[in-house]
Amino acid sequence: MTVLAQLDPGLKQFFDRIDSAPSPRDEVLATLLDVWKDKRADLIAPPVAALEPAAQASPQAAFIFRRAKTAERDYVLHAGADAVRPLIGEEGDTRLLSDAAFPRGSVRLRMLFEFVCRTGEPISATFTTHAADGGRIVAELVVTPLSGDGRSIDAVFGGVLLRPVAAAASGPAKSAAATAPLIFSFARDVEFGGKVARAMGLELSLLEEREFEDGEHKARPLESVRGRDAFVIASLNGGGGHSANDRLCRLLFFIATLKTNGAKSVTAVTPYLCYLRKDRQTKPRDPLTGRYVAELIEAMGADRVITIEAHNVAAYQSSFRIPTLHLEAYDVFARRTAEKVGTTEVTVVSPDLGGGKRADSFRERLEKQLGRPVGKAFMEKQRSAGVVSGDLFAGDVKDRVAIIIDDLISSGGTMVRVAEACMARGAKEVRLIATHALFSQGAEERLARAPIAELLITDTVQVDAAASPLGERLATVSVAETFAAAITRCHQVPSGN
Repeated sequence: MTVLAQLDPGLKQFFDRIDSAPSPRDEVLATLLDVWKDKRADLIAPPVAALEPAAQASPQAAFIFRRAKTAERDYVLHAGADAVRPLIGEEGDTRLLSDAAFPRGSVRLRMLFEFVCRTGEPISATFTTHAADGGRIVAELVVTPLSGDGRSIDAVFGGVLLRPVAAAASGPAKSAAATAPLIFSFARDVEFGGKVARAMGLELSLLEEREFEDGEHKARPLESVRGRDAFVIASLNGGGGHSANDRLCRLLFFIATLKTNGAKSVTAVTPYLCYLRKDRQTKPRDPLTGRYVAELIEAMGADRVITIEAHNVAAYQSSFRIPTLHLEAYDVFARRTAEKVGTTEVTVVSPDLGGGKRADSFRERLEKQLGRPVGKAFMEKQRSAGVVSGDLFAGDVKDRVAIIIDDLISSGGTMVRVAEACMARGAKEVRLIATHALFSQGAEERLARAPIAELLITDTVQVDAAASPLGERLATVSVAETFAAAITRCHQVPSGN
């Protein structure tokens, strides 16, 4: 979570973005932060010696600075001259950072170092500055505290990633880089967004997310979007301190921001698109929230929407008046499942009649992977006032692996109910598959007590698998390459097609 408004006022004017809960977009920076966390353990901060191997292993990215003994609020380079040279110029081992050849970079580094030394916690920051060749570069840094005596912070360890800011190209000389799509991702989706960008051979485009004291917020691109195709990756599920409403609002504002600043087209890439479960009126005067969300996205100027495994594909497609693309996870699920079931007979189970087409699509993919027929079954489900009922079960699961598939798991109640029904009818084992792991409060504990061998999900929603009570029974497959291929296809054709 970016907390720019809560930090020192003096920091605000020097950085495009500051984050006191770092989540680096770059793999190298993320690895350096993980190494620091591992070495910190229960210490106030790890010693310099513990991080020296990491700095030596990444000389172009990692650095260590020690507090100067002869000057207050100043630092001396200990390791990583190559990493920081573009920011501060040539720097000797005993030269004060305040005497660096490039004062602009020196001031920014010292401000970050002082904040880290004062708080004892890591921080990340992004800023744009001039390069030695006269161009402009974007610097993304992660800075962490070090302690020699275990009681006070007397050094810092960190990493820096430098990206040139491409000059605007025009006419026949326009480069491939200038025509490549821009891939944006909010901080909470940066892990998935990074996978998508890397699958396309690109880097995530930089953006600033700023929080204000009164709860308002803003996001802006840190590079020109004029005349470019922009794709915004945002999963619209609640959690992590933000509601689905909040995340939807952020996406809407950013879409409009991109259009305001001249983007040629903007595509909302929503791995999980909120409110699609309410696609028809089941009670008098019910809302049609799926359609309302579509109208909001259209009103902000989006040119296209991409999602995966919508609750009701027909309702999703008919709600929008702009082009939509609906993706499926059946192929990646089928490949993973085929590896697990081996030669055992299999039955694919739909947890309700409405999911029959979904189950059939997956079953067909699984049959191709296994090279043999796969059975099918379904269970009756009726929901009223939040209560699920219905005992009818059709299909054979006796002495078979029962694969229960659905588009999402929220409370887990439906999946547990069907898993128990399969085991009661003689299933050899039960495996669950769901594209979106929403996991409302208590869901994972409920699933952990269920008679299941595995729950297989995708990475459309962030899940802390290491802390899950499901343990090794929770497995994840990535659909990032599926999204990358879809974005590539969309970028290659006009937005209206």
